[in-house]
Amino acid sequence: MGIHPTAIVSSQAVVEENVEIGPYSIIGEDVQIGKGTTIGPHAVIEGPTKIGDNCRIFQFASIGAPPQDLKFKGEKCGVVIGNNNTIREFVTIHRATAADIAMTCIGDNNLLMAYCHVAHNCKLGSNIVMANAANLAGHIHVEDYAIIGGLSGVHQFTRIGCHAMISGASVVTQDVPPYVTVAGNHARVYGLNRIGLNRRGFSEETVGCLKKAYRIIFRSSLLLSTAAEKIREEIKDSPEVDHFVEFIEKAERGVCR
Repeated sequence: MGIHPTAIVSSQAVVEENVEIGPYSIIGEDVQIGKGTTIGPHAVIEGPTKIGDNCRIFQFASIGAPPQDLKFKGEKCGVVIGNNNTIREFVTIHRATAADIAMTCIGDNNLLMAYCHVAHNCKLGSNIVMANAANLAGHIHVEDYAIIGGLSGVHQFTRIGCHAMISGASVVTQDVPPYVTVAGNHARVYGLNRIGLNRRGFSEETVGCLKKAYRIIFRSSLLLSTAAEKIREEIKDSPEVDHFVEFIEKAERGVCR
């Protein structure tokens, strides 16, 4: 374990073995840092925050600061970050309020590039990429393998489906269905994320089923309930299609169209 002599580490923090903490970083009380995690210089981590193993946190990152929510009354709600995450320069991740999940959660193997912001009560899955200066408002849920382009902004309480691709400089105000590409201000759906699906090894059969379901939802004139019924009648035994339809049916803010 290497802690630079200029770093300030609370006696109430839990720092596991093989952790490195760079110059002038501040680790507050009620912070847990897992094995093999590296924290660069001038980072600030406030509690309650739990960080998993083998994460790499770069200089000037801020994790666990109070939320930018006027309703916050000092509740002891924190941040939980999984394993093998890369958090680049000037990323900000805020602790939660007591609302809904009462935690800001980030899974495993995610890349948050410089200047990204993850607000209070967000829930991120695993293998997500947020490009430079992508910003998530509060209470946003992002599923696995989503990609959020640089300079994009996502409205609070929005959901982003798995394997979705948000183009750079987009403004997302409604849910982004799984497996699609969206772009623009306000963001619109432009088709399946074919490149992403191919890279993730989806079979041609699965991609074909998703393409058919996409056409029924977005290219027909059917009502959503009728379109969903038609998909379930015509496309069976496809977990990906089932998730695609269920995600859209559960959208409370509507979906990008």
